[in-house]
Amino acid sequence: MTMHEDALLMLELMHTIRCFEEKAKELYRQGLVVGALHLYLGEEAVAVGVCTALRRDDYITSTHRGHGHCIAKGGDLGKMLAELLGREGGYSRGRGGSMHLFAPKIGLLGGNGIVGAGIPIATGAAYAAKYRGTDQVVVCFFGDGAANQGTFHESANMAALWRLPLILLCENNQYAATTRVSESLCVPDVAVRAAAYGMPGEVVDGNDVLAVRAAADRAIARARAGEGPSLIECKTFRYEGHCMVLHDHRVRPPGEEQAWRERDPVTCFEKRLLEANRLSAATLEQIRQAARDRVAAAETFARNSPYPDPEAFKAEHPGGNWQCVR
Repeated sequence: MTMHEDALLMLELMHTIRCFEEKAKELYRQGLVVGALHLYLGEEAVAVGVCTALRRDDYITSTHRGHGHCIAKGGDLGKMLAELLGREGGYSRGRGGSMHLFAPKIGLLGGNGIVGAGIPIATGAAYAAKYRGTDQVVVCFFGDGAANQGTFHESANMAALWRLPLILLCENNQYAATTRVSESLCVPDVAVRAAAYGMPGEVVDGNDVLAVRAAADRAIARARAGEGPSLIECKTFRYEGHCMVLHDHRVRPPGEEQAWRERDPVTCFEKRLLEANRLSAATLEQIRQAARDRVAAAETFARNSPYPDPEAFKAEHPGGNWQCVR
């Protein structure tokens, strides 16, 4: 794939994530999304910059805010949206919901509603890759809040000690739920913690998809060469609140969100490509329309997919005192 094709692919993926999340928000407000919903709006460049550098057989672990990761890794939009709607056609047959997308065929080892829980899972996958003698790498996405969990420190130490092909990818979106990063971190950058474990640490503009991609390329090459783990911190921002039932974004400092929107990862990348004559206005509109069409098709699939059959679930799991709530 040429650099031109790569850039267009990244833009397509970012638009697809943006459209998917807007549709998910719409369906949540209609009461159709089952369970909690954590949106990735504003962070699209991180997932796309990292995942386009990976092979299909590489692994990622996700978080509670994982739709963008799944899409960037090649996830099926219909299965994703069906899962959000609690339908049988979803990735986990409607039983997992937004926070538990799981697609091992594309290397997604699951989202997780527990803060920092994906980090040891990713460490185990990286150990397995090294044990088998493959050159696969594992990227673990986690937030700034998870950087304060013990799982981060334990896993970073083990990965460095055993030189595992693990990339610790911190999506620092400035807030851990409702807590500002300055109130929970004793140092401004999570990446400086890499020095304690003898691995490279790098801070990247998480709204610049090309900068994210370049950092990911370096860390992936290092991991494939057997040189061990890396820590990348992508500074970014989420536009919505922590989840759809919390409106914490309404109490942010005045002007903070607007300042980040002026550096929107999608529109800034569009402008960059247009100014460099790597993208025409006509092609841009085609990309936008294709994203809308893909999400519309996913919505049709999800709405037409049936709800899971409670009796079938009981038959698959005998002995339980099941109460099915819809």
